[in-house]
Amino acid sequence: MSKDAYIHKMLPGSPGSPLLFVFHGTGADENQLLGFGRELVPSATIISPRGDVSEHGAARFFRRTGEGVYDMDDLTRATSKMAGFVKSHVEAVKPSAVFGLGYSNGANILASVVFAEPGLFDAAALMHPLIPFEPDVQGSLAGRHILITAGRRDPICPPNLTSRLEAYLRADGADVTVEWHDGGHEVQPNEIEAARRFFAPAPAPNQRDGA
Repeated sequence: MSKDAYIHKMLPGSPGSPLLFVFHGTGADENQLLGFGRELVPSATIISPRGDVSEHGAARFFRRTGEGVYDMDDLTRATSKMAGFVKSHVEAVKPSAVFGLGYSNGANILASVVFAEPGLFDAAALMHPLIPFEPDVQGSLAGRHILITAGRRDPICPPNLTSRLEAYLRADGADVTVEWHDGGHEVQPNEIEAARRFFAPAPAPNQRDGA
């Protein structure tokens, strides 16, 4: 898979530093989380792809047929494509660790890649993910760090599905942290602080396994 499989932006970091991928929400683009990523991991090389699916002009990473109803075939396509994109950049940069951060639809594609390629990301922050299906994790998440942030009144990502995702990840061995707020789908200050704590100091990376 090519490093240019997605339109993307790249902010170079320090040699030997982590590689941080950031994934935007529906209707945003590759600019949405670049600055936030730089704040979270100042030394990292940051890569931000733009979703390759248009939903009435809004960029997304995979198709859906309704709110919370995913086109599972297209999710499989998108997951494979994104995993290849990530791997190609990892091979080029040879970072000390690989991190991911996604919001909403971006959190969903990040989570799907984590399920499909458990060894690819050392740590992943999922902000308001919605996984309305039982994940089929292709291996073990032991030693992987996962942050989930969510709103208790989120009309798009029901709290019970957030808790179910947490349980799935824990059952597969992931080190999971969950940060709640009492609002909806918006990102609130405590989530931002949770992400800062999660990445700084960054979790100790596992030995890269050729992912």
